[in-house]
Amino acid sequence: MALPLGVLDQSPIISGHAPGEAVAQTVRLAEAADRLGYARYWLAEHHGIEALGDPCPEILVARVAAATARIRVGTGGVLLPYYSALKVAEQFRMLEALFPGRIDLGVGRAPGGDRLTAQAVARGPYAFADDFPEQVRDLVGFLDRTLPREHPFARVKAMPAGDASPEVWLLGSSDYSGALAAELGLRFAFAHFINARGGDAVMRAYRAAFKPSAREPAARSLLCVFVICAETSAEAERLAAPIDLRRLHMALGIDAPVPSYAEAAAHRYGERERAYVLAQRERLVLGDPDEVRRRLLDLAEQYAADELMIITITGDYASRLRSYELVASAFGLRG
Repeated sequence: MALPLGVLDQSPIISGHAPGEAVAQTVRLAEAADRLGYARYWLAEHHGIEALGDPCPEILVARVAAATARIRVGTGGVLLPYYSALKVAEQFRMLEALFPGRIDLGVGRAPGGDRLTAQAVARGPYAFADDFPEQVRDLVGFLDRTLPREHPFARVKAMPAGDASPEVWLLGSSDYSGALAAELGLRFAFAHFINARGGDAVMRAYRAAFKPSAREPAARSLLCVFVICAETSAEAERLAAPIDLRRLHMALGIDAPVPSYAEAAAHRYGERERAYVLAQRERLVLGDPDEVRRRLLDLAEQYAADELMIITITGDYASRLRSYELVASAFGLRG
């Protein structure tokens, strides 16, 4: 069987563009991904970050699903510690009712922003992971109406009712969510684009420890990789310059939009900055279509991944779209 490919979109705000343009470009890219034959389109949640334009993916999921016809649409992910498990279940039951068989609910536990912003969103201290396992159990229980009888909210119904339910994925960049997904019998997505080391062991441990559940009879894993693909390796290297500088900005605590090519070219790297940027290249697959395809297939085998998902950010929206087109062609996707 062909390896399914998906898209993770953080709705990047590129220097010189309004935040609204980032959201509009998300819809355009989703329409293209649907035509190209990608299997999934996930939207990420971030708060108060100048470079990322989507604080509420559950709303954008509805817009993207309405603009597409075939592709599964979901979140990568909802930051569950901020929210009531019942409210998230209601939102995604509604999305499933609107777009039957096309909705994914990916959940994570990271704050998606700085500490002060996290406190503002949570209206108090951010419960990073204190009761995350209980929240996930409650979320699935509300979605499937399987809360145990002794649960204080066992009689509460998540509406709209129906037999269908979105797929649930736990997201992570360490062994925490992998172990929890295995324990609860849920799907698991690992963020290679955040952490390029040790994830293969995490993914294989998830598969080995997986406990079949009413939702999932067998383990199902997805690997998300940062990719920049161009017609030539030299062009891919040029396109990577803004993300190199963006990653340096993040390390230095500089909150700014994704740099343009001109801004990236104008930056003069010190020796330590250059070493840092080069080290971050572990989290990036770049090159021409053949190079990218080979590297992605190698990673899928190394991580024992059932699916791959690609996140691409460059210094302009056209080259981002072109990267996805080239990868789709290299893998022989059909819309």
